[in-house]
Amino acid sequence: MRVVIIRHAEVNFRWSRRCTSEKFDAECRKYDHSPIRNVTYSIPQIAYQRIYVSELSRSRDTAGMLFPEGKYYESGLINEVPLNSSFDTKRNLPLLFWNVTGRLQWLMNCSRQAEGYRQTRERAKKYAELISKDNMDAAVVTHGFFMHTLLREMKKAGFRIENSSVKFKNGECVIAEK
Repeated sequence: MRVVIIRHAEVNFRWSRRCTSEKFDAECRKYDHSPIRNVTYSIPQIAYQRIYVSELSRSRDTAGMLFPEGKYYESGLINEVPLNSSFDTKRNLPLLFWNVTGRLQWLMNCSRQAEGYRQTRERAKKYAELISKDNMDAAVVTHGFFMHTLLREMKKAGFRIENSSVKFKNGECVIAEK
């Protein structure tokens, strides 16, 4: 069984360089609803028996670009890890600050974030079990930050992982075999 995990296409959205907490939260939501850019990506040519997508439009739209004739199986288990501002302020702080502090809170399972590391790991574990049980060659179109946790859980579930990276580019894929 071969599973190709693909990061969604580039999103047509321009982040503000500096934000208040309220503006950062609003931009995170806008990003989640923004369209993707129409770019060509290269993926392994295998006979995909299933194409899985997250509930976020950028995942489904990427699958539509890569597999125009495909039937898609949607799952919230492979959604991106949601991100919120780390605290309330009217000060305009750099985008990098909001991203780093939000992900640190995620790692520490802070209630300010919609989901903590434990919850993300549990989602990824359930998905690794589901895809193992399906036992089909598949494509999974998901999200960059979530991919790290998913690949770790797939490895624990007995998958061999090829082409793993520290930071996944849009359209980049990783092959998992079992």
